[in-house]
Amino acid sequence: MATIFALSSGAAPAGIGVIRVSGPLALAAVERLAGTLPAPRSARVRVLRDASGAVLDRALVLVFPGPHTATGEDLAELHCHGGRAVIAAVLAALAAIPGLRAATGGEFTRRALGNGRIDLAEAAGLADLLSADTERQRVAALSAAEGIVSQQIRGWLDRLAMLAALTEAQLDFADEDDVGADDIAPIVDGKNALVAELQAVLANPPVERLRDGVQVVLAGPPNSGKSTLINLLSQRDVAIVSAIAGTTRDRIEATVVRDGIVYQVTDTAGLTASDDPIERIGVERAEAAIGRADILLWLGDDQPPRPDALWVKARADQPGREDVPLADVTVAQSDTASVQQLWTMIAGRAELLMPRSDMLALRDSERAACRAAGDALAPAEDDLLIIAEQLRVAQRVLGSILGLDATETMLDALFGRFCIGK
Repeated sequence: MATIFALSSGAAPAGIGVIRVSGPLALAAVERLAGTLPAPRSARVRVLRDASGAVLDRALVLVFPGPHTATGEDLAELHCHGGRAVIAAVLAALAAIPGLRAATGGEFTRRALGNGRIDLAEAAGLADLLSADTERQRVAALSAAEGIVSQQIRGWLDRLAMLAALTEAQLDFADEDDVGADDIAPIVDGKNALVAELQAVLANPPVERLRDGVQVVLAGPPNSGKSTLINLLSQRDVAIVSAIAGTTRDRIEATVVRDGIVYQVTDTAGLTASDDPIERIGVERAEAAIGRADILLWLGDDQPPRPDALWVKARADQPGREDVPLADVTVAQSDTASVQQLWTMIAGRAELLMPRSDMLALRDSERAACRAAGDALAPAEDDLLIIAEQLRVAQRVLGSILGLDATETMLDALFGRFCIGK
């Protein structure tokens, strides 16, 4: 296997540039640049030189003999000065050593997976951690990277293995006269308990909700104040505001992050009958957005199209709006407190859609595996051969969460999200 290297810290220029080298030639390669190596896991300053003896930098050098390293291989780190020229020179010197090559994106973590240092669920958590934009995303991703998902899956797999062993034992003595239906009761009870736990976890919101956010859709007839409201909610002019009806003919979207929750706020075309083909398309898209909305803000004066909509009495500070029927919340452009009240109501609903820090939140692929395991275990059976097959299927699909049968396509898709050096 090739020895790989990459800049693992932030892009130059920076105060420090950390270059990692991993593989069978890692220690020998660093020794060629730094001379004598420090004791394992001890940082020492060394002068780095290229093959011609020219000085490249004075750097801190650390070496970590495998297998107890991040990648499971011999690993070394060069903590260099973070200028572009310094980093480029050290990387070029490493590239000139036979048997070394630059790492691809995610290759260090992929080797950690291949060498059993982490499992697939932890690797997925690390990928989410590297791309986290909000505090909630960071907390959820860190929990997965540190093994909270893996621990739960392994616990389920251990229980499935125990039930499988009991089933096999029953099958071995199935021809004995004293083996009755009561003997499979613990197996059936254990199977049902697992199904209940899987269903409970599947009832939790998915991790992707933290990244994709909550879809908040503003809808209503033309000139009902939707464009003004999206500007107020996003605190910037994302939509043109005009007294002329039909100004908004297509969806206008704004991303808003509040208290760690990502909101995708969408202004839609006014709902009206029209002979204008462009306007009709806008109305159709508005109706589709209404159907997909996680939270619908209805700005019309008539009843909302969905019973769960937040009915907003908009433009409350304009003349003639006093007699509008009572809505869930009243908003006026001149009243910042009213906008804050609306945000409070939106946030209350959004919290119900978000995974909490104290619950097990799974990614979509992990949820699919749990659902398949539950579907396999759920049918009631008293035939031990069928129960044994149910348990085998559940073990296989839950094991896939940890990467026990991960395909190259699956791994490529995951590690394609990683940056070089991770």
